[in-house]
Amino acid sequence: MLDPAKPSVVEMPKVVCSGDKESPHPRVFLAITDQGFVDCPYCGQHFVLTKGNPSDAPH
Repeated sequence: MLDPAKPSVVEMPKVVCSGDKESPHPRVFLAITDQGFVDCPYCGQHFVLTKGNPSDAPH
């Protein structure tokens, strides 16, 4: 099971989450905001952007 207390550190401002083998959920595409993080609305997984600015991302 994913542990929302342990953030997933990512380098790109767009992420995909589908849970894990024990507790899957529909695949969701998430965009990290200027705050530098986003939480999955299904499982609560916390994604943190390590470098770059989300507004610099290609659209």
